[in-house]
Amino acid sequence: MQLMFPDLLRLIDERTAAFCAAVAASDLDAQVPSCPEWTLYDLVQHLGDGRRKWAAIVAAGPASAPPDRTPAVAPRERTAAVAWMAESTRELLTALEEAGPDRGCWTPWGDSQSPQTSGAAARRQLQEITMHTYDAQLTAGDPRPLPDEIALDGVDEFLSTCVATTSAWPHEPAVLDYHVTEGRSWRIWLDADGARHGAVAEDEPDATVHGPAREFLLWFYGRTQGESLKLDGDLRVLDRLVEWEPE
Repeated sequence: MQLMFPDLLRLIDERTAAFCAAVAASDLDAQVPSCPEWTLYDLVQHLGDGRRKWAAIVAAGPASAPPDRTPAVAPRERTAAVAWMAESTRELLTALEEAGPDRGCWTPWGDSQSPQTSGAAARRQLQEITMHTYDAQLTAGDPRPLPDEIALDGVDEFLSTCVATTSAWPHEPAVLDYHVTEGRSWRIWLDADGARHGAVAEDEPDATVHGPAREFLLWFYGRTQGESLKLDGDLRVLDRLVEWEPE
């Protein structure tokens, strides 16, 4: 089951608090190991301005493009930067609370399996904040495991929003099965109609991946090479999926 809308808002708030705690314990000039082109300040700027951008998108309602806006700039002083980040998330949460889960809004994932709604935007925002909280904790030298309920929902969200597409798969058709140790499984079909996921069927897939949901997410977002996951079958399919850039 997907996380309910109130849970998404609660967890966005909780992950933001964890992000701010990691920033408060670090130097803003520190390099982020998992995003080596960024300092911690750059990460605060990216995440904070991004939440303000999404607050504006959700508040605007159904649209064919995101609203025009001037990017917000994070303060350079650490305490002020932490407060600015918290306020950025408060703007997002206020917009989401006012919109509710079913209101339409612009999204960049039009042909995916995620709806173009404020609820889907909240689900995507939770995953982005969660992953960047991990980045900030890693920078502070204290990376924590991704929360189980976020990671489990995150696998389904990633497949729905970031993998699903109607762009034609440029290789021979393939089937992948993902199994998380928490008890859920997904099948991914890759063919001329694009990429879609659904329930696992009885016939054998071309490749399978097993492991904890949190390890899947770290792999999906390039924070690990999937060393702790068990991969079986034709691994060329997995390599091609990682390399694929749908049009």
